[in-house]
Amino acid sequence: MNGSFLLQIAEDTTGVGVEENYKEVAIWQAVSDAASDFMGMLILIVLTIMSFYAVYVFIERLLALKRASQGDPNFLAQVKELLSNGKVEDAKNLCIRTDSPSARMLEKGISRLGKPVDIVASTIDNTGKLEVARLEQRLSFLATAAGAAPMIGFLGTTIGMVKTFNAMKNLDSLDLGTIAPGIMTAMVTTVAGLIVGIIAYMGYNYLVSKISKVVYRMEIDAMEFMDLLHKPTK
Repeated sequence: MNGSFLLQIAEDTTGVGVEENYKEVAIWQAVSDAASDFMGMLILIVLTIMSFYAVYVFIERLLALKRASQGDPNFLAQVKELLSNGKVEDAKNLCIRTDSPSARMLEKGISRLGKPVDIVASTIDNTGKLEVARLEQRLSFLATAAGAAPMIGFLGTTIGMVKTFNAMKNLDSLDLGTIAPGIMTAMVTTVAGLIVGIIAYMGYNYLVSKISKVVYRMEIDAMEFMDLLHKPTK
């Protein structure tokens, strides 16, 4: 069997011109061939859902971080001026009207004025942690997708190759029509998994860098606010 199989391959490759056997396969056709297998179709559906949700999370978090980064550059100076003049309620109302993590954090700190400094500091710290958690919402999905998507694609590769070798074991001659679906499943799922993983990985790292900038701004505002508490008011 092995001998006849190799002879048949030799006849196929020498008896017919390369240009006559060459046929370009469109991308959509390759995907269609991969989806013809149930497991290949299932893996492609999972990766498609992951890709759409990853894009949604990235855009939604990017817009949220953009809103968090924007604000009046003189906000902290206004709060400090109001507190220095003893206008605590005005400072609190200013924080309420300002939609930013720093404003919400300082608003909680101002509401605790008159209590020991340790309590004020603890309130600001806890509020800051909550704000950071809000900024990181759904970000874990991108981290998961960055690692899971390529692995799901490799699962498709394994399934496709198992299907290919299972089809080849009973062949007496090379039949590309029989082994092509398995190979297409292996290749297409691998490419799809890597694409989704790369998109999720790059999006995650970009958002993390944006969050770090917002957190840095929050830490500066919190330190300046705490420094103000140690200064005498008018």
